[in-house]
Amino acid sequence: MILKNTLALAVMICLCSAPALAKKEKDDNKPLPQGLQMKLDRGGSLPPGWQKKLVRGEVLVEPIYNHSEVVIPIDSEGMLTVRVEGKLIKLIEATREIVEIVDLLNRS
Repeated sequence: MILKNTLALAVMICLCSAPALAKKEKDDNKPLPQGLQMKLDRGGSLPPGWQKKLVRGEVLVEPIYNHSEVVIPIDSEGMLTVRVEGKLIKLIEATREIVEIVDLLNRS
């Protein structure tokens, strides 16, 4: 009887603690920090930390996408190429997933 109650209590604790241990989903559409947004609005550049977030296979965050310049419009495969801070980024338009990055300033 005691073993049965202990087992039931252990199962209940595991079930109740599962939501607390779950990771939050990453929100790729969150806005840029206010200071960085103001800097971009004035024509400034992204700091190195934000530039490192431009990685093949990742999603281009909406604020950076909104400040990019379309270089090659959407093609028949749903891809488009944008320019962000001296980099050409080819991405899937529907999901903003980065397919290819070409650094125009550092071609070695």
